[in-house]
Amino acid sequence: MNLSCIIIDDEPDAIALVELLIKQSTAWTLKAKCYDALEALAFLKNNQVDFIFLDINMPQLTGMELATLLPPHTKIVFTTAYSEYAVESYAFQTIDYLLKPITLKRFLSSVQKIEQYFIKREPEQVQAAEPGQNSFFVKSGKVLKKIVLKEILYFEGEKDYVRLVTSHEQLLIYRRLKDIEEQLKLPFVRVHNSYIINYEQLSKIEDNHIYIADKRIPVSEKFRDAFMQIINQQKF
Repeated sequence: MNLSCIIIDDEPDAIALVELLIKQSTAWTLKAKCYDALEALAFLKNNQVDFIFLDINMPQLTGMELATLLPPHTKIVFTTAYSEYAVESYAFQTIDYLLKPITLKRFLSSVQKIEQYFIKREPEQVQAAEPGQNSFFVKSGKVLKKIVLKEILYFEGEKDYVRLVTSHEQLLIYRRLKDIEEQLKLPFVRVHNSYIINYEQLSKIEDNHIYIADKRIPVSEKFRDAFMQIINQQKF
């Protein structure tokens, strides 16, 4: 299975061992080897991986402290000599917890667990709205929040994040707008590279813009025809 990962550990020998095990046992792509938390944060800011190998006992920031700073969708395989953090580790998106020294047998077991996880995984941030479904769940930090569909005003793309705006709150979701678009059905419509709107919430359309609550949202040429076909079906 072709997965991508990075190793974060302050011990060169520990990184070398995991790197060797990856090369010997998997078809994974090792995108980076980071020797401290700050180096890892800098890399992950501009690069995406499927999961990370993360040591717990590191200087400056421990693995646990680093995990709280990572995007909430980040999948983690903890690597540590300390078993006492095992329970705490599952407060995050933890796939496995490897105790050092890591043996080949234990690593092969972890490979199976990791690959099965990605085979079976479901969309993490937004669960798709099915016909007749009036709510879904959004992961915000460590909490799954229930969102009522009819209360959503729009989704706004912001670089690596999407801002979900309802009638009473805003949430940041670490996903691409395109991924969310693929999961949602009417009344949600893409109207711009940066916007998906709930057309049942719009109040008027004027000069290639729509108005939802106090928000003026552009309708781009790319999405205008498909959007107006939907609107024309609602015209008298």
